[in-house]
Amino acid sequence: MRPNNIIDRIKLPFRQEKELFSSLYEILGFYPHNIEYYKMALMHKSIRKRNDKGKPLNNERLEFLGDAILDAAVGYIVYRHYEGKREGFLTNTRSKLVSRETLGKLATEMRLSNLLISAGHSTSHNSYVEGNAFEALVGAIYLDRGYEACLWFFENQVLGKFIDIDKVAFKEVNFKSKLLEWSQKNRVRLEYKLTKQKKDENGSPVFTYMVIIEGVNGESGSGYSKKEAQQKASKDTLQRLKREPQFVDAVFAAKTARTQMEEEPAMAVPDPEKEQQSFIIEQPAETEQVEEQLVKQPAPQPSKKPAIDFSDKEFDLSDISHKEKSREEIIAEAEAAAFSGE
Repeated sequence: MRPNNIIDRIKLPFRQEKELFSSLYEILGFYPHNIEYYKMALMHKSIRKRNDKGKPLNNERLEFLGDAILDAAVGYIVYRHYEGKREGFLTNTRSKLVSRETLGKLATEMRLSNLLISAGHSTSHNSYVEGNAFEALVGAIYLDRGYEACLWFFENQVLGKFIDIDKVAFKEVNFKSKLLEWSQKNRVRLEYKLTKQKKDENGSPVFTYMVIIEGVNGESGSGYSKKEAQQKASKDTLQRLKREPQFVDAVFAAKTARTQMEEEPAMAVPDPEKEQQSFIIEQPAETEQVEEQLVKQPAPQPSKKPAIDFSDKEFDLSDISHKEKSREEIIAEAEAAAFSGE
């Protein structure tokens, strides 16, 4: 049930505050009890305001609270919406619903960013700042009206109006997860290297990560969170694996070189007894025995490189191969690609 409206009980001495009440009603679906919580939620740290005791006035503490409440509320909604689904699916769906990118888009679509500007926020907005403001808004709702109001807000004001939960759950791609799965099944080493960390003109941190596969540089991605940057780098690397056979060949060549080095026998530990009797001349083994031992040794088997059958055709890496191709095969593939319209 929608929380009761109490606008008739609140005195609104200033026109700006009346406009804020009206705007918040459009976003929340109900009027605030204590407007001060919401004013705080709209204050970015760049304002640099302080109270009488010298403590900063911004939305960072409300953001912390809202993040926790949002995880619980969305987790419950996803749990109830998808009966019988496993924990991994539920976790992945919740993560996408509360990601910084999703919350930033929500803040824009719900015009929360307009309130940030009207509240005196002077910086240009991005998904990082607006996503934080959305979390702070949820924190304000919790302090103002409690958990049930937060749950009602997300179910009635967000889902259905701005987000299709089924599309988020089934159609969006976790690029990092796909790349990790491919690397594990092909037994290649994958790492994410932080190559740059800076702050933009508004003081928000920006991270840049590079994907490295078997020591071969993949693609880089930047974002306002480490997760966002790694997702972008993973997506571009998947596209490169799909479209550049030379990149795939370089990765598997590096893997072959590494595995050969790892399989080389190490120097045997010296036997102290033999060292003491080094004056004794050892007799060579019989030729027949040596040949028999060589015959018994199993022939080395080529390493298998399984591929992943992705449901998303754009990132289907199942046809990736690093075997050598004949000149005729290369020409035929090039002609097929040229006439396919890709």
